[in-house]
Amino acid sequence: GGGAYGAAKAGGAFDLVRFVQQPQVVARIVSAVFALIVFACLVGDGYMSRPEDPQLFCIFNHNEDACRYGIGIGVLAFLACIFFFMVDVYFPQISNTTDRKYLVLADLGFSGLWTFLWFIGFCFLTNQWSWTRAEDVYIGADSARAAITFSFFSIFSW
Repeated sequence: GGGAYGAAKAGGAFDLVRFVQQPQVVARIVSAVFALIVFACLVGDGYMSRPEDPQLFCIFNHNEDACRYGIGIGVLAFLACIFFFMVDVYFPQISNTTDRKYLVLADLGFSGLWTFLWFIGFCFLTNQWSWTRAEDVYIGADSARAAITFSFFSIFSW
């Protein structure tokens, strides 16, 4: 039968296989993995130092804001994916259609905002990487490229 805001009527048993096959759940898992890759690459190899200077600097043109932005949106996107994943789990149990409407609108609004922020992040990281001098990158170039690549993929997964 009919449902309210994309879900069956409240109540009923939880079917894990059916739940995981839902497109929004698959997209949420993919988005969480992409966010994890972006912030892990930036935390792990996004900062480096010169052999003669122990001071750490961001691999993206020595611009600390580039690393902070990538890490920030990656961490927040990962946490949001976990939150909305839990909402997806409990969504069929919510009987109030007004609550369902607000959760769907919050998900839609957040996804739109985060799509835009990932686009900004991709452009920002790409720009800073293009200005990075090759002699400043000893290791971490692959992680920087991975962060840029998965920032781009995140635009579409959100």
